[in-house]
Amino acid sequence: MAGPLSPSAQKIQNLLNDLGHPIHVLEFAASTRTSAEAAAAIGCDVAQIAKSIMFRTRDTGRPVLVVTSGSNRVNEATVIRHLASPLGGEKLAKADADFVRQKTGYPIGGVPPLGHNVPPITLFDRDLLNFTTVWAAAGTPNTVFPIAPDALAGIVGGVVAEVV
Repeated sequence: MAGPLSPSAQKIQNLLNDLGHPIHVLEFAASTRTSAEAAAAIGCDVAQIAKSIMFRTRDTGRPVLVVTSGSNRVNEATVIRHLASPLGGEKLAKADADFVRQKTGYPIGGVPPLGHNVPPITLFDRDLLNFTTVWAAAGTPNTVFPIAPDALAGIVGGVVAEVV
């Protein structure tokens, strides 16, 4: 789509530029809310979608971000094992839409892996490193950006590990 980006997508575009990644956020007429929809709109494999899955710690309500391949289903026990130290022994709970919006600043289906209101504890799916390019949400349910997975891992920080 031509024209200016939405404010949320422009925020991600500006962050990417500021971080030294002059990548262009792309806006689609079609939804990119799910991994399957994003892959169809982009024309890539579902596994190349870097989906941002939010959890919260059960006791203190800290945000936990798992950036995972679109073809993977996150195993909460695996996440807890890899993030045992940062989680301080807390268990994970599902993050509802209100929690996601409050902590990230974005709606479910458009949550980018960076630029959150509250910096999350992060786990990055090792499977994403198998690709030359992955695609991540850019703040809305119809915007994405392409990036090398090692660059994305560096931007989001956190632990690189298996998440399934």
